[in-house]
Amino acid sequence: MIARRLQRIFPDNKTLIVACDHGMIEGPAPGIEVIGDTLKAVVAGGADAVMCSYGTAVRFAELLAHTALVLRMDGAGTRIGPRTGPGAQFYTVEDALRLGADALCVTAFPGSPHEEATLETLARVIRQAHQWDMPVMAEMVPGGFDSLPEKRTLDAIQVAARVAAELGADWVKVPYVDVFREVTRTCYVPVVVLGGERRDDPRQTLSMVQAGLAAGASGAVIGRNVWQSGRTEAMTRALSALIHSDITTQQAWEIFQQ
Repeated sequence: MIARRLQRIFPDNKTLIVACDHGMIEGPAPGIEVIGDTLKAVVAGGADAVMCSYGTAVRFAELLAHTALVLRMDGAGTRIGPRTGPGAQFYTVEDALRLGADALCVTAFPGSPHEEATLETLARVIRQAHQWDMPVMAEMVPGGFDSLPEKRTLDAIQVAARVAAELGADWVKVPYVDVFREVTRTCYVPVVVLGGERRDDPRQTLSMVQAGLAAGASGAVIGRNVWQSGRTEAMTRALSALIHSDITTQQAWEIFQQ
């Protein structure tokens, strides 16, 4: 059953997952103010999967039936709160099964003061999910989302990815770093590139994803750099072609501009 669910997300062993779960922390951020419109554009653009919150999965079930669903299982404080804690598991595997999810997502912060607590949450969700043959994506962010760049070294990302695999994650989402080949070489489950903060030039995102693929990545999970690109459907289509059709960054840029 795990293999069947993974096949939907990774149709050719590669995937484009568009992350639309940011509203859990940021509320109606630019690009996802009217989340239904965003989801329509992402689905039309050919995303393999959408990662979203429980509420979005419930309210937009019919629309999300056209793509695979990766359900966000954990959460933390909002942007108007202190956001000082490690976060927690908000939902159960049974909740995800009831919604028809194809996989789950949990975030952990190795190298941060909350390392142990977040790894414990990740391990618990993996253990529970695998009892139901449900795959889990580990989103590994060394130092936490607000960490300084020096926390996201090659060594830190190698450790983060490998730890997720050791805990049983079915695939790992990590920030891109130079010499990314060393991350994919030493992690024995698929690795996908984390999109990160919004870039002013969409070509930077296309170039990063292309570099990740060349270094052995199995795709990407992109949020802001899709729905804050100014052209959500076009950016989804360009990234999908880049990941699945072995085209150049320039060709992907031309698709974005069409």
